[in-house]
Amino acid sequence: MSAHSPHPVQIVGLTGIGEVHAGDDVARLVVDALHLQRASLNDGDVIAISSKVVSKAAGLSVPATDRDEVVLRESRRLVAARRTPAGVSRVVQSAAGPVMAAAGVDASNVEGDVVLTLPPDPDAAARDLRARLHELTGAVVGVVVTDTAGRPWRAGQTDFALGAAGLDVLDDLRGTVDAQGRDLSVTARALVDEIAAAADLVKGKTSGVPAALFRGFAELVLPADDPGPGARSLVRDAAGDWFRLGHVEAVRAALGAGAVEPPPVTPGTLTERLERTAEVALAAGPVLDGKVFVKGPALHLEAADDFSLGVLTQRVLSALWTEFLAGLVHRVPDGVVVRVVELPR
Repeated sequence: MSAHSPHPVQIVGLTGIGEVHAGDDVARLVVDALHLQRASLNDGDVIAISSKVVSKAAGLSVPATDRDEVVLRESRRLVAARRTPAGVSRVVQSAAGPVMAAAGVDASNVEGDVVLTLPPDPDAAARDLRARLHELTGAVVGVVVTDTAGRPWRAGQTDFALGAAGLDVLDDLRGTVDAQGRDLSVTARALVDEIAAAADLVKGKTSGVPAALFRGFAELVLPADDPGPGARSLVRDAAGDWFRLGHVEAVRAALGAGAVEPPPVTPGTLTERLERTAEVALAAGPVLDGKVFVKGPALHLEAADDFSLGVLTQRVLSALWTEFLAGLVHRVPDGVVVRVVELPR
């Protein structure tokens, strides 16, 4: 359905919720916050609420000392990883569904030396909250459980729908025409993501306002007995993801070097970059008895025969690319010398 509201849109931050603890009734906190603002829920309203509130109420906290282990546990597949002074930073497909940094494991706005994990089934959490809000108020509303993530090709972060209930999540315009009568073949608006991002304008990360009332798009809200497809329906699976791996990880995977330690965020010296190149090139085991030596701004390759030397040379040229380097190949009596040049970043 096309979502064009003839009514003004209101987005109101819900103050007064306060710190949330394990076992708290989140729906009751939302209703009480509305009453403090002399407001109430109406049919067709949408509540957008931070996943952090949902996780706190569900007791999804673990000691911060186990953060890296928790990130790995909450990960389903690695997209990219880099070493930083604080440890390894990973972009992964999280157990909760979306591709996110650190699987959504977070320590911001959390009391004590703990980190929070995401709800294991965010759509189910949204459905439960919707049902409880209906029980408390009688209103048929939509619920969006929000979280924050970065985006490829764009600086900064924005909120998106981690979970959703009682809402059309997608406005699929494919097969229709635009205002000029042209066929639309790819346009499908992620409505719940747009609601989450708009709600974050009044929620914020530092203001202590974890929820918002979104009013004006009642046509998106489904009947009480229809939970909708949920936000997980918007997650691309790995098979359909053109960007399922970072560029470094893709080359390393093709070379059988996926187990090599992730590269650092700061590339380091040329010698360090060439040492990593050699490690990646040889990572699948000795390449037909090949060897790679770093000699100044070049790599010296040796192998048992010409075929092996050719295989090793091609692996080195591919591995160089992951360090934003290219190689000029020169045959020498005892092997091959690959002279290195910088690629533009």
